[in-house]
Amino acid sequence: MGWNQHHGSFLEMNLRSMVTRMPGLIASTIRLAHRADPRALRWVAGAELGTGIAKAIGLIAVNQVLVHVLTPGDTAGRLTAATPALLVVALAALISALLRSLSTAGTGRLEPKVFRVATEQYLERVAHVELEAVEDEEFHKLLDSAQWGAESARRMIKFCTSVVTATISLIAAAGVLAVLHWTLLPLLAVMTLPSAWSSLTIARRRYISFHTWVQHARAGQLLGRLLIDTDAAPEVRVHNVSPFLLRHYRTMAETGEKEQTRLAGLAARTGLIASGWSGLTTAATYTTLGLLLWSGAMDLAVAGTAVIAIRTGSANLEGLVVQLNYLYEESLFVADLNRLCDEADRRLIPTGGSPLPEKVHSIRFDNVTFTYPGTTDGVPALKDVDVTIPTGKIIALVGNNGSGKSTLAKLLCGLYAPDQGKILWNDLDAAEADRAELFDRVAVVAQDFFRWPFTARINVAIGRPEAPSAESLLNTAAQYSGADETVASLPRGWDTLLARGYKGGHQISGGQWQRIGIARARHRDAQILVVDEPTSALDAEAEQRVFDQIRSLAAEGQTVILITHRLHSVRHADEIYVLDHGRVTEHGTFDALMRADGDGPGQFRRMYKVQSEQYHLAESVELPTQAVGPRAPVADTSSS
Repeated sequence: MGWNQHHGSFLEMNLRSMVTRMPGLIASTIRLAHRADPRALRWVAGAELGTGIAKAIGLIAVNQVLVHVLTPGDTAGRLTAATPALLVVALAALISALLRSLSTAGTGRLEPKVFRVATEQYLERVAHVELEAVEDEEFHKLLDSAQWGAESARRMIKFCTSVVTATISLIAAAGVLAVLHWTLLPLLAVMTLPSAWSSLTIARRRYISFHTWVQHARAGQLLGRLLIDTDAAPEVRVHNVSPFLLRHYRTMAETGEKEQTRLAGLAARTGLIASGWSGLTTAATYTTLGLLLWSGAMDLAVAGTAVIAIRTGSANLEGLVVQLNYLYEESLFVADLNRLCDEADRRLIPTGGSPLPEKVHSIRFDNVTFTYPGTTDGVPALKDVDVTIPTGKIIALVGNNGSGKSTLAKLLCGLYAPDQGKILWNDLDAAEADRAELFDRVAVVAQDFFRWPFTARINVAIGRPEAPSAESLLNTAAQYSGADETVASLPRGWDTLLARGYKGGHQISGGQWQRIGIARARHRDAQILVVDEPTSALDAEAEQRVFDQIRSLAAEGQTVILITHRLHSVRHADEIYVLDHGRVTEHGTFDALMRADGDGPGQFRRMYKVQSEQYHLAESVELPTQAVGPRAPVADTSSS
């Protein structure tokens, strides 16, 4: 998932470098938060600053309380004198509580908005990049890491708030100590270093462990999900796979438990060392305070305030180190998100271009060669292809698997650009045309069309999202494809959710899905309809109905590109192109290609005869008749 992208980055950091990078990390988080909700950001910033000031005032007021309480005299008089300072302490505590609540509310408001903004930031771009980018392995690696970046951006708000809170509180405590006595500032650092070292060491070990074991953990989670996966459930039960999955899940989980136990033991040992070191430094700190008191360089009230300030500052510095660890780690993945956005911007589908002719007479592939990006063998999917597609006609593309039929259709739709040659709409090169307008002219029924986890209504209407999803238009499209019977059989008709596993979800068969897909393309009502194996999951009667409808569309002036292996269905095509290994080997009408004395190599005729012989073979097999009453005797056919 791209986690290994930053393996070792965290380990290069020490306490000094983390403090050095803190301003940059906070600045990047603030920029994200400002883009999401400037008002909430102001709430949080003001609340955190106010909290720090309130804490500093509270510490100074505590010092005044101690001064009055420790002054010689009667108890009632000392308490009366300390009352104003006590009220200030209480007021400072109340203001701090209110400001913390305001900061929590602001952070809670910011986090989901930052997540949304960060997610939309890359989704909007990725949805509009060239198909070549989506299929590029390196782009996908960056996309995997960037997907973590959106969640990291959300978590950075919390960690950044914690860092700012700890920093302001630390500054307040240090400022009070500096006012009380300058020698107390080094004592604060000395007391904090052991816990800071412990936190950094433990966090670093966990980071290394995570990167070492991340694939192992993902594999264990996968085994657990397979046990409850809806698609795997039938085979899990019929083949009794659950003991196998449970055994391996348990083995992997136990291995993970050993790693967690190892980390816990190391953490305990590190904590013990840090505690011993901290005990020594604490003893040294209080010894120093005692010497200052004994020498008269510090009053008892000042010493009491100093103890409170040192403990507060020490806790804040320790928390600062831990939160800064988290903040830095999350920032790495936010940086991935920013890199993805930059790369996506570079590979966006260009906007603008020349408008397509209002009336297109033909689309011509002129000596087109195309090789899929990343192809290791360098063999072109299309080589020197010349194809002419007159509008308002049915053009069939046939050939064996891998011959280039679907590739040619993708280039026609504008999903790829040819490496050589041109695709001309009348005389306009598609490479210079407005791609958005080109997409608008085409509708596609691919053999692997997407099954949207939405209602039947949206599954049809999504092919033309800007058009109203009126039932009259939907019904016309459904009647065209035969999906009207499917919709009528659904529990809630058009509003039935076609997603198994959700409340009210309904499952339909592959053939019913194919009718929905054809209805989607019909509802789009584009000038050019590309149908790639449109009837592979349909029964014979439904298949014939679809091909009849396709012929009626061509009669109405719509251009149909028909890609199919069932050669009997292309008899009525106006032109048939036969492809083999990326080249056009022959083309013509059905009758011309079936003539034994034709000009071409006769590839279409051979393929058609092979398929026809299969049908003749099936018809020649004598079907057994069902006997009525007693079983009829079996005739001896050994002599025949």
